[in-house]
Amino acid sequence: MSMNILLCGVGGQGIVLASRVIAAAAMNRGERVLSAETIGMAQKGGSVFSHVRIGEDAMSPMISLGEADLILGFEPAETVRMLPYLREGGKVVVCEDPVMPASASLLGEEYTGAGMVERIKSVTGEVISVKGRDRCADLGSAKVLNLVMLGEAVRSGGLGFTMDEVRDAVKERVKPEFLQLNLRALESEENI
Repeated sequence: MSMNILLCGVGGQGIVLASRVIAAAAMNRGERVLSAETIGMAQKGGSVFSHVRIGEDAMSPMISLGEADLILGFEPAETVRMLPYLREGGKVVVCEDPVMPASASLLGEEYTGAGMVERIKSVTGEVISVKGRDRCADLGSAKVLNLVMLGEAVRSGGLGFTMDEVRDAVKERVKPEFLQLNLRALESEENI
């Protein structure tokens, strides 16, 4: 199996932990994994993206343009920015809830995720849109968006791992005092 997964969003959304869970699931399977994080502003709200490459043919941790099998987008505008990395036929799992950048806030501009999600859908037909803010509210914590998104990626089939494989990796990477909440987030599903 060869898989290129690009995670993107803003600081404070748990992207680095999510990428480490994916890498752990792959290593537990005996797969070769290369990964790298790119962090814009090292604070909450700055751009963050993580490349995870799985498979023997991965020679560099960075995914080239047009090679991502899956984009796991925690913020819609950041997901739009990463679309050039998506391969034809690739899949996008995106949280539809925007995080307003400081520049838009200072200018008093309107900033919504709906138009960005529509843009993503115009580029690829394989889009799963997640109401992350609502799901996190149902779970009682905004800090589990990363596990909500990983759960959706597993259910979509785009991640290439079973729920059991990801659950085992979460158990390895999450502190015991936060484990049950994170497992509930991983297994939570959209209320329709």
